[in-house]
Formats: sequence, C-alpha cells, structure tokens
Amino acid sequence: MSTSFTILRVGRSSIMFKLTLFLNSVLSLVLVGVSLPVGARDTYARQPEIDIQHYRFQLQVSDQSDQIHGQAQVCLNVLQTITSFHLDLGSPAADGKGMQVSAVKLNQRALSFSHINDVLTLQLGESVAAGTSLCVDIDYQGEPRSGLHISKNKFGDRVFFADNWPDQGRQWLPVIDHPADKATVEFVVTAPEQYAVVANGLKVEESSLDGHQKLTHWREDVPLAVKVMVIGVARFAVQESAKIGDIAVSSWVFPQNREEGFKDYVLASQPLTFFQKKIAAYPYKKLANVQSKTRFGGLENANTIFYFENSVTGKGDSEALIAHEIAHQWFGNSATENDWHHVWLSEGFATYFTQLYIEDKFGREEFLKKLLASREKVIRYFQKVQRPIVDTQIQDPKNVLSPNTYEKAGWVLHMLRQELGDEKFWQGIRLYYTRFAGKNAMSQDVQAAMENVSGKKLDRFFQQWLYQPGHPQLTMRWQYENKRVRIELIQSQTDLFDFPIDIAVMDKSGQMHVHTTRVHQRQQQIFLPADTKPTSLHLDPLVRLLFEAKVENK
Repeated sequence: MSTSFTILRVGRSSIMFKLTLFLNSVLSLVLVGVSLPVGARDTYARQPEIDIQHYRFQLQVSDQSDQIHGQAQVCLNVLQTITSFHLDLGSPAADGKGMQVSAVKLNQRALSFSHINDVLTLQLGESVAAGTSLCVDIDYQGEPRSGLHISKNKFGDRVFFADNWPDQGRQWLPVIDHPADKATVEFVVTAPEQYAVVANGLKVEESSLDGHQKLTHWREDVPLAVKVMVIGVARFAVQESAKIGDIAVSSWVFPQNREEGFKDYVLASQPLTFFQKKIAAYPYKKLANVQSKTRFGGLENANTIFYFENSVTGKGDSEALIAHEIAHQWFGNSATENDWHHVWLSEGFATYFTQLYIEDKFGREEFLKKLLASREKVIRYFQKVQRPIVDTQIQDPKNVLSPNTYEKAGWVLHMLRQELGDEKFWQGIRLYYTRFAGKNAMSQDVQAAMENVSGKKLDRFFQQWLYQPGHPQLTMRWQYENKRVRIELIQSQTDLFDFPIDIAVMDKSGQMHVHTTRVHQRQQQIFLPADTKPTSLHLDPLVRLLFEAKVENK
C-alpha cells in the first residue's frame, strides 16, 4: 500500500541519505508473531529473600588523608526466611585501598560476618521469618578504590565526588549495588568547615562542630538505585537559579567559575519545564546542577546532577548535556531498568528526549541534524561491532554503554513514534512512565504500554530493533517508463525485515512527491505515478528511518 503527498522543494541540491537500520536477523517474511528473549538476566547474584528499604550513611572525610570513616545503617524487609544475607562492599586490597569493617550489629547485638572478594556476608545467628523488618549497623573505614573520588579539581582545590556508575557504590558504601534494588537514602557528612556538601534529596541540617568541622545532613525519600546515590564535597559557589512550582533549581560551581557556571547552569530550568509538560511531574523535590570531577561528561545522579568540570564555559554550550541528564530523572532514575542488558531504557530515552527538547527550542532543522549525526554514528559503530541493543552476552555492566544503547536506541523511539503517530506515541510514553515511576522496568514493559494505547501488536518491531544486530542495506534501482517510475528495492543483508520507507520523487519543476511504502521482501518492485521523468529519487527524505542505501538510475 502506498500513500502520497507533495512538498515544495526548497533549493536545488540532490542529496542521497546514507542511513542505518537496526536489523532483526532472525525474523522471516512469514512470521506474524515472535517470542521476545526477555528472560535473560545479567550476571549479578540477586537476593530475592530481601528488599532493602533505606540506607543511612554517616561519613567523615578529612584533609589529612584519603581515608573515610563510615557508619551505615541498612534497613530491609525479609521476603523469605533467612539466616544470613550479603551486601556489596570493596574488600581491603594489597595496595592498602578498600574498606575495613570493624563491627556489624543488629539491635546492639554483635553479628559475625565475613568480607571476601568485595562481598560482606552477615550472619544473623538465627532464622528470621518472612515479613520481618530489620536494620543492621555497620562500622567501617578505608580509602575508596573507586566510587568516591578524592582528588583536586582544575583549580588545584581538594574535592570529594561520588561516581557510582555503574556498580562502584560498593567501593565506599555497603549496599546492594544493582539497579533492581532501590531504597531511600540519607547522607550525614562531617567535613572540614570550608567545604559545602551536596547530596540527593533535601537538606535536613547543616551545623558547625568543634574542631573546625561541619555536619551536613541530606535525605531522599524517593527510592533510588545505588548508581544514582551521590555526595559532593568541595568549595562551592551556590545559587538558587529558579523555582519551578515547588522545585528549587540550583547551581553548584567552583568559586573560580562562579560567573560562568551560574550563566551556564541557569539553562536547566528550560528542559525541566519541557519534560514536565511532555512526560509527567518531576519525580523529586529539587534539582541541583553541580560542577564536578566526574569521569563522564555528565552523571545523572538523582536530583543532584554532576557535570564534568570543563562543562562550565560561560557560553551556554552544554545545554544538550544538561537536557540529557535531566531527561534521566524520569528515565533511568525514576523508571529504572531492572537489568543491565536493558540500559537503553535509560540512555536511549535520554538521547531521544534531548533531541525532542532541541526540536522544541531550536526547531525542526536542528532536530534533524541530530538524528542524521546519530545514524551516521550507528553505521560506523556497526562496522566494528555487530551486537544488538539488548546484548545478553555482556558480562560486566561497565561494558553496556555504546552507540547501540544511546543513538540506536534513540532511533528506535523515533521510529516507534513514526509507527504509531504522535498522539499514540506520547500516550504510550506517559503510560509506561506512570506504571513504572519509582519502580523497575524491562524492554517488554515499553512494548506493552505502546500496544495498550495503540491496539497494535508490536512483537516484530521490538524484536527486530532491540534483540538482533545488523541493519538493512538497500539498493534502489529505478527507471522511468510509460508515465510511471519503476523502482526495484533490494535488501542485501542476510536476514529480511519489515519496515515502512518514504521515497521522494523530484520532478523538473522542483516539487518533491513523497510516497510511503512497506518493504518486506528480498527484492521488491514498486510503481509510482509520474507525468514526466523525475530528475532524481531519494530514500527517506523526512528522516524517519534508520538504514543505509545506494540509489542507481538505470
């Protein structure tokens, strides 16, 4: 079936788009329904017997050494009878780094424990029945191997910044270090008085102590994955830059960058407003934008985003980065992937929603530029690595990030929007988020929401775009005969797939006639009406599909 419409051509240039499509390599032409491989899990050893409810971390940092002193209270619900459970915590190593546990207590009763290979196993000394709630207290100290980075910023000032992603929280905190287990958290940090402390949630207390020390207490009442729990300790200039409803938007920058940083980070209120309008209410009570020493360009810590220190220029050129990290507050932080293999639910969503924000603020042309750049990046990556978005072969969560989980996954959302139309797409986005706000989700949950609102079966769409590597490689040959254009479309890749594609026919008057057809065969003939011989044909002129192709005029 074809549909047609006419667009006035602006300009005379002839452009052949080279695009990429994420291919389903196992579907055959005759398949109607497929079974998605959703059961595979990452390699983290889960504990279905318990559910962490709350962490309270009392931490002391100093200028005399890189050691930290910690007292952690871990509160949990017992779901199945247990006699022991374990937490992740970096063990002491030969280089002297790691955490040394000195005591573990339950209701002031000392517990026996073992601490081997970054696993802290706590023996409860008795059976604890399902339905019980308990809190254990852990005293420890040591120099973090990772997770909490103690260093100097670009101005030579000492700083302390958490950087837990993906599973480095265990290097300084006793936790269940996996996004499937979310809990509320509070940080009570004692530091030299010259430092300001920022962390998740709202500030409960800031008090001066003896010995030129200061105590700062932050508490977050929305459950978080450990990967987005954070503290930052440094000399900061702080500005409350906006109030969006009840949400305080603030900027935390190094004093030497005060003027430039406040100018750059004030932009954060704009994507925050846009995403609230398009998705749902912001899930937290504050948004702090923090200049930091993160290893990444930005780190989406819940309501306390860390940006790399050179993001501050005073030129406002980090707006896309800021928008990306703010989009994560909904996708990744609130609605969180239940498994590392499905991290596209964080990164693909943040990538596409950044592009949508750019479209809203800067216009369609800038949006299309971002999409074009993204698909070129996907093509280049596929030439080196032939893996799907949901890659169950990955063992280490440090390896889950790639152009597949960012750019290609963003394209999946864009194509889903084309498949369903704007109204149903946005209904599906909001339904998915509403169902999983504050919870954990998998890829099939996005599919279910989209099917619910559209009434369409989307097995094939999600199968071919998420679970199989590759992309369609097309050759289009065409010739003009008897007032029509005969087009031959050939799929040269190994496996067939099914997709809609737009074909633009350019006539001598400069008009572009766009026809949409569905491709599902190895070699497919298409006939399009044309009163005169076209000057050229182009595939996907509206930038709605991920693919690569060459066009030949016979």
